[in-house]
Amino acid sequence: MSATRYRRFLKLCEEWPKQGTSKSRDLGSFLRQRVAAAFREGENTQIANPEKCDQMYESLARINSNIYRQRFPRVKDTSFTGVTLEECKVFLSGSVQQMDEQKKGLWKSLMERFSKAPEDVPEKAPEK
Repeated sequence: MSATRYRRFLKLCEEWPKQGTSKSRDLGSFLRQRVAAAFREGENTQIANPEKCDQMYESLARINSNIYRQRFPRVKDTSFTGVTLEECKVFLSGSVQQMDEQKKGLWKSLMERFSKAPEDVPEKAPEK
């Protein structure tokens, strides 16, 4: 019976969409890692709690098939902040550091400028 569960999870992992922008926060890659860890011996893995395993599979299958998105459609494609889906994708794609650097406040810029050691700061040519 665990062989059937293993094959079902493998099929779910194959069907799960891959997110190309952010591999470190990709739910599909996390799911693949967890399935590989849970089924170390492949089809021969003994499952301690088969009911819980089946319940987890059913939950993930419902998420993958967008049942809840179809049942509860969104009225608008923005969040409560007014940020669009595309802006969220850009923000979560790993360019967070770039955005932080662009939007540094005056205080942070000044602190970085004055916290450098004297040898790090290039010397100006003496004025005549």
